[in-house]
Amino acid sequence: MTDYPKPRQLAVALEYEKGTDHAPRVVAKGRGLIAEQIVALAEENDIVIESNPLLAEALSHVEVDDSIPVELYEAVAAVIGFVLKQNSKAIDPAKKR
Repeated sequence: MTDYPKPRQLAVALEYEKGTDHAPRVVAKGRGLIAEQIVALAEENDIVIESNPLLAEALSHVEVDDSIPVELYEAVAAVIGFVLKQNSKAIDPAKKR
């Protein structure tokens, strides 16, 4: 019997443009095959993916194009910090230490 990879149950894509957005906003979300498509698009575009099932579940209740609620700012800020760190490592290999 072949072991198939377990499909992602949920994916939520956020966007935040400093100076333009007052808070990150949900730009895509989905479960099952839609989640897989969101992840595939992120990978194709070299977008950092962070796995955080509890945060994704909380964000799944936010409508697409809506800003994240205040109560999730701290958790999302931690993810944004992780993404910025990963992006800076990709830009400056000396920072990979």
